Amino acid sequence: MMPRSVGGHVGMVWGWLIPCFFVMTVASSMAELVSSMPTSAGLYYFSAKLAPPKYSALASWITGWANITGQVTLVCSIDFTCAQMIATAIAVSSDGATIVSSGATYGILLAILFTHGLVCSAATNVLARLNLFYVIVNVGTTIAAIIALLVCSGDNKVSTKDAFTMFENNTGWSNNGWAFLLAFTAPMWTLTGYDSAAHISEEVAGAQRTAPIAILVGVFGTQVLGWLLSIACSFATASVSNLLTGALPLPMGQLFLDVLGKRGMLAIWSFIIVVQFVTGAAQGVDASRVVFAFARDNALPGSRWWKRINRHTQTPVNAVWLVMASAAVCGLLGFSAAALSSLAGASVIGLYVSYATPIFLRITSGRDKLVPGSFSLGRWYMPIGIIAVAWVTFIVVLLFFPPSQTATPAGMSTYIDRF
Repeated sequence: MMPRSVGGHVGMVWGWLIPCFFVMTVASSMAELVSSMPTSAGLYYFSAKLAPPKYSALASWITGWANITGQVTLVCSIDFTCAQMIATAIAVSSDGATIVSSGATYGILLAILFTHGLVCSAATNVLARLNLFYVIVNVGTTIAAIIALLVCSGDNKVSTKDAFTMFENNTGWSNNGWAFLLAFTAPMWTLTGYDSAAHISEEVAGAQRTAPIAILVGVFGTQVLGWLLSIACSFATASVSNLLTGALPLPMGQLFLDVLGKRGMLAIWSFIIVVQFVTGAAQGVDASRVVFAFARDNALPGSRWWKRINRHTQTPVNAVWLVMASAAVCGLLGFSAAALSSLAGASVIGLYVSYATPIFLRITSGRDKLVPGSFSLGRWYMPIGIIAVAWVTFIVVLLFFPPSQTATPAGMSTYIDRF
């Protein structure tokens, strides 16, 4: 999560909080489905079971491909951000003397993807330890960042009124209300991937109970920590517009540099890079399991290769490397800032379309088809499902619009001269 131009302080604080309520309806509906049908096929299996028999295959196909598209582009988006974080650290450590080019940043991305390929190919017990490490370092780093921003900003903090109510429209869109609505898209990239509990459900015991708990606790924890971090960023940011015009690749890095100084920034930034790296690894595991499940049902070209399980690790190694190779191809979009932003939007659209499709079928054709598991919404499944589908429809429409109306042809071009 990083400060965005849409909405200024208001966008940072309320642009994060408001979507959280709606995202929780999506997560709750998904938790019910996972509890009822714990399988690595996950969402596209749910759609197949809940759709009318005549359209079962089509619903499953649409859901599966939307999910795979979102999963792979999200791996690329997370890892490219990690590469940008490393580039930011290099720029700060050299006092601006070394600015990493787009080509070098892409090279860092390839190295990250290769490492993640090795990690995601590991045995399930290794991945379980990785997830535990991820939770500890993620929560610890976020809390440390919140405290550091609030304490070290000292007297330079903005007032409480400004932190929660100052609005800055730097989007180029003339309508401030529209600019504020665009702020809702900012946290959606972070609030994704919680379907991973479904995709690894065949690798854990008691998935009917543990998978929905993992979804709800994971989403709620991310929402709370993310909002507290947004508030800390808002207090520590004197001007969002000035922050966005900083020299560093990522505004969040500029904020930490301004508040903590060089040494403090690099200290906490190193932990943030670790968090981002492990997040990418976790997403790689999720994406590879989706590819494996889809291939197992012979729904992918070359399925016989991607559904193979390695006899030593008992994991879908071929599917892992297909994901990493596909993410590397998507990473070529990083040579254009506008295209990279579109990639992040595409990952959110793909994932949330795959989330909403089985939920929509649950409240329509599948009302009487679901056999409740350990977690059930009971009679509340209908209003919660309606809100979830309506929210996804709304946010997908918003994501089709650029966050800024000041895009130029040059901004869409590749930066060949920076090789």
